[in-house]
Amino acid sequence: MEDKKTLSLLSRINELKVQKKAIILAHNYQMGEVQDSADFIGDSLELTQQAARTRAAVIVFCGVHFMAETAAVLCPDKAVLLPDLQAGCPMADMIDVPGLQRMKSQYPEATVVCYVNSSAAVKAESDICCTSGNALRVVEKIPREQEIIFIPDQYLGRFVSEKSGRNLHLWPGYCPTHLRIIPRDIIAMKEKHPEARVIVHPECHPEVTALADAALGTGGMRRYVKESNAREFIVGTEVGILHGLRKNNPAKYFYPASEMAVCPNMKRITLEKILWVLEEMSNQVTVPEDTRTKARKAIERMLEVSS
Repeated sequence: MEDKKTLSLLSRINELKVQKKAIILAHNYQMGEVQDSADFIGDSLELTQQAARTRAAVIVFCGVHFMAETAAVLCPDKAVLLPDLQAGCPMADMIDVPGLQRMKSQYPEATVVCYVNSSAAVKAESDICCTSGNALRVVEKIPREQEIIFIPDQYLGRFVSEKSGRNLHLWPGYCPTHLRIIPRDIIAMKEKHPEARVIVHPECHPEVTALADAALGTGGMRRYVKESNAREFIVGTEVGILHGLRKNNPAKYFYPASEMAVCPNMKRITLEKILWVLEEMSNQVTVPEDTRTKARKAIERMLEVSS
């Protein structure tokens, strides 16, 4: 049950949303109270699609910096506010434009598939973006004779390579949060809950995905759980997703594969910070026009594949 402070914050946030013509978008990994304040909750692809189609004048993006940047790329006429500008992504920081350019010089004929967990500047140097939910589809749309550079997550890249039968040139990036989930976590949880289905994120280590019934992005996890006849699930991704899974599936049981799978950057967003950026119209995320135009092409190509 929500306390008086939380209810007061939510009430004031709702007032300001009306006044500022704002919408709140929240990623599945946000804290429960932040998810509860949102107009839309989803994975990277769903949030990108929502940002592209919204008629709101202001987008408060409850996620990490690259997500808000993606919204700013698609919505130059809207104010995109990030409640905490320090909410970054270690994986996105593992690749930069000079590094990508060096890799492109090694494979000059390759198509660059760029995971959305990257900066707008890196997206601008890429041919098409993808998310964990549509990476396989994006790669399968590229002619089989075409070389592919896949950046920056090597583990998502390996997963897609295995599923597609394609040889991808991989950048050695990774998600520190998902690598906290290790095989013995899954084995131990399966011993405790032998009837549970195991769903994990494809950013996990291959030894972890090999133990799962399904490897899915967060949007895919939500759909899988809803459609499954199973009543118990071991969930191998950032623990924030459990809030929505439990809320939307009250008759089912969910167990984190590891309590260690917490993204500190996702947890930087609070109701107080949402209220503050709405009051002050601060922390606006912008992208230089030349970079924005190039990055938008790569994002729109992804959206075309996903439509």
